[in-house]
Amino acid sequence: MNRRNAMKTSALAAGGVLLNSNILARQNQSNMEDFIELKGAFKHSVSHWCYGKVPFPELCKAVQGFGMHSIELTGPKEWEVMADYGLTCAMGWDKYPDGVVLNNFYTNPDNHDALELYYKKLIPKAVKAGVKNLICLSGQRQGRTDYQNMINCKNGIRRIIGLAEDNGITISMEYLNSKVDHPDHQFDNMEWGVALCEMIDSPNFKILYDIYHAQIMEGDVVATIRKYHEYISHYHTAGVPGRHEIDETQELNYRFIMEEIKKTGYTGFIGQEFIPTGKTQEDRLAALKKAVEICEV
Repeated sequence: MNRRNAMKTSALAAGGVLLNSNILARQNQSNMEDFIELKGAFKHSVSHWCYGKVPFPELCKAVQGFGMHSIELTGPKEWEVMADYGLTCAMGWDKYPDGVVLNNFYTNPDNHDALELYYKKLIPKAVKAGVKNLICLSGQRQGRTDYQNMINCKNGIRRIIGLAEDNGITISMEYLNSKVDHPDHQFDNMEWGVALCEMIDSPNFKILYDIYHAQIMEGDVVATIRKYHEYISHYHTAGVPGRHEIDETQELNYRFIMEEIKKTGYTGFIGQEFIPTGKTQEDRLAALKKAVEICEV
């Protein structure tokens, strides 16, 4: 399963009520050797779609047992389950309106009415669940210029950004690559995303900086983070090439990248969004634990 299919076919979501703490994890987990002594610089999350083969309650239990804080790209139904494990959602969403998909989002003005209604329904649910960030996407170019699409995105997002501001919700647009995974995707370079942030001019609209996608498109990950970190609300990880584990089998030095993110003063979530290669559930969950340990700086 890839992310595009997961978003099309299931109502994932993002949430939880309380942040999991190390103390809570210690109290509730049965296998203490799995617990990670977190230093507290970041909060740790995992994207649900990457672990869709693991029954959700089992995933919640494992994430809690590692001392992590969140399962993201989950929705209101999952938030209720996650709350029982002391977990929150770092980046929320719900099933998109008919016709609105990852590749057909804010760049297409025909979607703006449906997206306005979507976020006006989702924001109150996020507030109730204690979810602070909701994802959005640009969509494809579809023959329009980069500037036309920037205007289209600005017009659509401004319809709901006031409500987000009033409720303390950040709307985060994800950077995706158009070279390998998402052909024709509009937001495939950081300068376009930063310019959109400036155009919308709200502290509640920021960028979800996906390191995997950024490495494929532009490289220069650390230099980009140093330059534009104030525009970034959330980070995603995955190995390059292949979108698998972030260990020594790929080209990025994630420990160094995390050190540089820490230097910017960022204390938010690091979301693991790699596709585990392990053949067993135990192997796949072990890869998640190792990724969090790599990102603990």
